[in-house]
Amino acid sequence: MKFQHWLGLAALLTSGLLLWSLREVLIHLFAAIVLAMALCTLVGALRKRCEMQRPLALLLCLAGLALLVVIAVSVIIPPFFSQFQQLLLQLPDAARELQQIVMRWVTQASALVYGGGSTDGGSNLVPERLTTLPDSTALASGVSGGIKGLLGLAGNLSSGLIQLLFVIAVSLMVAIQPQSYRNVAIQLVPSFYRRRAKTILLLCGDALSSWMIGVLISSLCVAVLAGLGLSLLGVKLVMANAMLAGLLNVIPNVGPTLSTVFPMSVALLDAPWKALAVLGLYVVVQNLESYVITPSVMHHQVNLLPGLTLTAQFIFTILFGPLGLLLALPLAVVMQVLIREIVIHDLLDPWKKRRAAA
Repeated sequence: MKFQHWLGLAALLTSGLLLWSLREVLIHLFAAIVLAMALCTLVGALRKRCEMQRPLALLLCLAGLALLVVIAVSVIIPPFFSQFQQLLLQLPDAARELQQIVMRWVTQASALVYGGGSTDGGSNLVPERLTTLPDSTALASGVSGGIKGLLGLAGNLSSGLIQLLFVIAVSLMVAIQPQSYRNVAIQLVPSFYRRRAKTILLLCGDALSSWMIGVLISSLCVAVLAGLGLSLLGVKLVMANAMLAGLLNVIPNVGPTLSTVFPMSVALLDAPWKALAVLGLYVVVQNLESYVITPSVMHHQVNLLPGLTLTAQFIFTILFGPLGLLLALPLAVVMQVLIREIVIHDLLDPWKKRRAAA
């Protein structure tokens, strides 16, 4: 290798190390871009229906979003938090109920093995720590301590507020002048590839817009279906559980599993069969969302295989933490477009044609 080749390799390695050290900043920049794409999608839809300047359309969209936030804070959020607080308080009782059910199953199983009259042999199979039910106050304090520990792991509040303000500020700047920032990104690409880079960036933006619209519609459908099903089953705290189902639906694989825990805990306090019914209900809702709702509303979305989605969640969570888990799907959407357009179409396909011609 010549000196310029070694110099280029050193520059490439240095750039990689620099990007790795700035990965926290990069993930926040990507979050700002996703938020800016959401605003640009709203602005574009408004400008298609009404002829107006982009700043005015953006101002109207922000005013509409602010109005929705005010309505949510004043009408929806208070009962949601009230029900969610009741939900957390009922978790220790649900744990005690589950422990009692397990105790009865263990006792019945031991009675079947040792016979109905041999109660001593059956009771010896049950550990002493299972026969003594913990006090509900101790369980409640344990849950409270665990919640406080999780909140403590979230980091410093002021640091999180600064990061949130940074994401919002950058997203607003990008939403005001998206073309200018797109041109800046294209200028960083070698001149022979700039026209192609512009096309790829537009494809990434279209994929993100389609993903956001599809996720919004599917999350609303999941929340409505979960609320209707829980109401028919007579499960308490319907609003809190339905909103959790819709919000956690944004996180594939992990979110739907977490959203099942809370309604099953509430249903377990009424009757064990209700908990099983809630589990069946959420399985049906998630299958409808996966095989009916999502394919119907995401015709132009980048199709992601479940295995690739789970792998992306695992990798991006390790690299970027909880924010990486939240942004795993949009990151996977963008990465799939980049791999398809750059690696496959621009690198591998021409190489295959040259091999065939030779």
